[in-house]
Amino acid sequence: MTDRQALVQADRGQAATTIHLVSKDSFADWAKRLSAGQRAALAAQKFDGGGFDHAVVPDGDGWFAVAGVADLAALSTWCLAKLGEVLPGGTYRLAEEPAALDKALVGWACGQYRFDRYRSEASEEGPRILLTKQAKAVEPALAEAAAVELVRDLVNTPAEDMGPAELEAVASQLAKAYRAELHVTKGDQLEQVFPMVHMVGRAAGRSHAPRMIELEWGDPAHPRLAIVGKGVCFDSGGLDIKPSSGMLLMKKDMGGAAHALALARLVMEHGLKVRLHLLVPAVENAVSANSFRPGDVLRSRAGLSVEIGNTDAEGRLILGDALAKAGEAKPELVIDFATLTGAARVALGPDLPGLFAREDATAEALYRGGEESDDPVWRLPLHAGYREYLKSDIADLNNAGGAGMAGASVAALFLDKFVPEGIDWAHFDTFAWRPAAKPGRPKGGDALGLRAAWHMLKARYGG
Repeated sequence: MTDRQALVQADRGQAATTIHLVSKDSFADWAKRLSAGQRAALAAQKFDGGGFDHAVVPDGDGWFAVAGVADLAALSTWCLAKLGEVLPGGTYRLAEEPAALDKALVGWACGQYRFDRYRSEASEEGPRILLTKQAKAVEPALAEAAAVELVRDLVNTPAEDMGPAELEAVASQLAKAYRAELHVTKGDQLEQVFPMVHMVGRAAGRSHAPRMIELEWGDPAHPRLAIVGKGVCFDSGGLDIKPSSGMLLMKKDMGGAAHALALARLVMEHGLKVRLHLLVPAVENAVSANSFRPGDVLRSRAGLSVEIGNTDAEGRLILGDALAKAGEAKPELVIDFATLTGAARVALGPDLPGLFAREDATAEALYRGGEESDDPVWRLPLHAGYREYLKSDIADLNNAGGAGMAGASVAALFLDKFVPEGIDWAHFDTFAWRPAAKPGRPKGGDALGLRAAWHMLKARYGG
């Protein structure tokens, strides 16, 4: 992996290649200043100022780059990302810096992400370093890019190397780095205090034994913030087993945990004025002689009994125990992330996490955070009328709605049962995966909803 901290640096007059930014509207006037040979070079590369397009232009013994952006006055997160992918390794500076460059710095760094852990030959390309006069923007932008890339690394890693123990190791590293308290519950104790986490994960055996990972940080006098992430490190579907095609991406079913860990790091790194409580229920939903079964009734930490209508609806079970524990400390806000339902993907596609929230103001703040950071989210309803889909003949509720409709809302309503009344709670049903590459966003694991939540938390709690 490239040293992320080297990709954006304060401009102190270092030698650098110039990048000119133009738009469709400004390109013609800008090109008039060039020589005939330079304009010919642009024409040969069919460059006309279009967004994400770029060209290399000879300039005496050297060269400069020109890139098209949609809006010169307001650079988006991803407008420079393509340059970070394709330019030769070296040092660059913008000919004219816009007033606000912070978002584009995130995209520049994210555009150079490579997951090469399993490649025998690593890329020999050198880093592309961007210089900026806005020195105060460098560290926050790189921290945000590093959080995105943490999610990508964790999700891209196969389940054999990213099981519950490995998620615990990541949390342990964070605890050491930021002097946080780490508590891990597993074994016999897990069965007693987090019974649904135990039941879902027990079939994986000792090698991928289930556990509840908790981290606490910050001044206890500050508002309490709980961040919860679904950590299903691989999902076979259990006894309601998935077809082989349905398992191909199931290493990403811990994507919620990856988001939660990355967001917690941002909170601690920037010193937000909160008492942070991170919870990651980590399991593998495996098939074994002691797998939990359709029709079983599970007890939960909250005291509710849950009939199992489908063993492949396991994520909501482990989140139920985690949300119940989070709620016991009466937090001011709870945010959870989960790769929870295919229904959310049918409704919203891969790019938009489904957002559910009890409070309209919180939903609006998260939506606004997504708009500000080019990390869009879309609110879906917690419609009380759909609670009937969770009814059970023999238990307090069923884990799988039987109607075959409103699947994302029904799953969110299941979680809502485990969050105590009166607590501000938001739930992200995210994909954590990008099926096709876009500038700055390669195919594979990705952070979707992370930066929306981060920008909302910054605005709410400060640092």
